[in-house]
Amino acid sequence: MSDLLTRAEYGALAANLNFPTGAFIDGSFRPALSGETFETVNPATGAVLAQIASCAAADVDFAVEKAREAFDDGRWTCLHPTARKEVLIRFAKLLTRNARELAVMESLDSGKTIYDCETVDIPETIHVIKWHAELIDKIYDQVAPSSDDHLALVVREPVGVVGLVLPWNFPALMLAWKIGPALAAGCSVVVKPSEETSLTALRIAELAYEAGVPRGVFNVVPGSGSEVGEPLGRHPDVDAVSFTGSTITGRRFLHYAADSNLKEVTLELGGKNPAIVLDDAENLDAVAAHVVNGAFWNMGENCSATSRLIVQKGVKDALLERVKAHAREWPVGDPLDPETRVGALVSQAHRDKVCSYLENAKADVLHLGGTADGMFVEPTVVEVGKDDRRAHEEIFGPILSVIEVASFEEAIAVANDTDYGLAASIFTANGKRALRGARMLRAGTVTVNSYGEGDISTPFGGYNTSGFGGRDNGVHAHDQYTQLKTIWVDLTDNADKALD
Repeated sequence: MSDLLTRAEYGALAANLNFPTGAFIDGSFRPALSGETFETVNPATGAVLAQIASCAAADVDFAVEKAREAFDDGRWTCLHPTARKEVLIRFAKLLTRNARELAVMESLDSGKTIYDCETVDIPETIHVIKWHAELIDKIYDQVAPSSDDHLALVVREPVGVVGLVLPWNFPALMLAWKIGPALAAGCSVVVKPSEETSLTALRIAELAYEAGVPRGVFNVVPGSGSEVGEPLGRHPDVDAVSFTGSTITGRRFLHYAADSNLKEVTLELGGKNPAIVLDDAENLDAVAAHVVNGAFWNMGENCSATSRLIVQKGVKDALLERVKAHAREWPVGDPLDPETRVGALVSQAHRDKVCSYLENAKADVLHLGGTADGMFVEPTVVEVGKDDRRAHEEIFGPILSVIEVASFEEAIAVANDTDYGLAASIFTANGKRALRGARMLRAGTVTVNSYGEGDISTPFGGYNTSGFGGRDNGVHAHDQYTQLKTIWVDLTDNADKALD
């Protein structure tokens, strides 16, 4: 992607965008069967961007029917793997050609900064599609060990029609995390984007069809959780669901599966992620930069956000001075200004929830922030006790809770004192202690002397109430969208003898 534009140039692009408004089913945009719509709003300004088709169970039925037709007649599933790869490579090229449009659309719809959309979200979305496209003809099936009289084949087959239910915090990227391996495997998909952020999913589906993904293979049904998410989760002709979102909603999908056809369910849920900083950590300035990035990137609206800083007493004061210095480099403001690093929270309801955690901040040891202006919440650094609700509840906003500990052992115990287990970080100059701590931390991803989630090649998912049933990213992501089949071949002439 080329260099960032000016605020005025982004404003001009925003003013000339054509927003998709219909459900995308069977290769075309369609109104909801009821004719109803809902508003999608720019959270930074309150302006209504578009009226989106408000779909319901009948629309889900229609989309699943078309997805099943596409799967059963083999228009995508039965293509040679190389042919599917070529289509997805064309899809990635079209995404690249329209990257700036998608970045502006994403920023307007979600409140995300154009800086993040241009430099992270959309480039990563494209990279994910390319990566899974290139993997299609490089995953080999297996031959199991057997006697000379038999041949045992273990083959992967696409699971079928898959429901993909997206969160609002990374609309395009989380879509790519799911459609990349699902389409690569040969599945048909029915996508339910978040009601708050439907625009880029609809536009990306249109681009996929333009690239050659056959009609019916990639469908997007916008609407509410009760009207679209639940019917999709309960649908008897949906073979699997992959859900990213809150733990509360994730539990519902398990009930939907149990009450219907026992479809496979993969859940990637919340987190209360710790960054442990021990008193032998090197280069506290670099440590602080990682902590600040982990806490305030995407306004803290990130399931793997560093929301707990667990710091050994001897280094706490020096580290917090550096954390405050780096946090001041994250200005809050207009998401379309490329200088802005902290944009608007996604909705009024979410803003109110985040601000509820600021109510007692002034009575605490408040190091930074603690206030909000409309939909914008300042990066906040506050010391809390180990039993404070801010040390245990997922805030999903730009609030860093600091917890002082006395030892390595206490740091690990505090870090693991959570119902979640998605991500964690540990900072120390002692290599053995770093690896020991990484093994002791109950989290799906542990970074050492850095903040991050790995990359597209590494599996991403959590322990405990952070989810289960599979992993996003890496070769392992394909496990969500495939079934293993054993084909046992008898090579003896017994069958011939039976005919004698």
